[in-house]
Amino acid sequence: MQTLDNILRQMDLAFVGSASHKISVVDLLADSSAILLDVRTTEEAETVKLDFVHHLTSLNIPLHCLPDQFKQISAEKRVGIFCPHSVRAAVAYTYLRTLGYDNVYVIEGGYAALVEEARPGKVLAKVGKR
Repeated sequence: MQTLDNILRQMDLAFVGSASHKISVVDLLADSSAILLDVRTTEEAETVKLDFVHHLTSLNIPLHCLPDQFKQISAEKRVGIFCPHSVRAAVAYTYLRTLGYDNVYVIEGGYAALVEEARPGKVLAKVGKR
């Protein structure tokens, strides 16, 4: 595990400029063993569900619950984190990194990018590949 100080020290221009902490929705959804981590509040997740059950495992762990529930997230799997504007996702990313999660990413484009992948034609293409 790394300290928060060490994680933050790594977030220099090269880190931000390379965007290596981000993953596209397409790349995440292509990995059926990955986890989609929704850090929106329970009320937000209940209002608009984004489970992607035909693609991968998804978890809704609101950001404020993450300290008590992070063990539900496998450290061995790729984890894509999202919220509407990626602010909470970035906080969750940083928190999980301090706990030793090395294969975590913020979903590039956040909520809007996920909604785009939920269009009927894209879901049909995924379901039709079975």
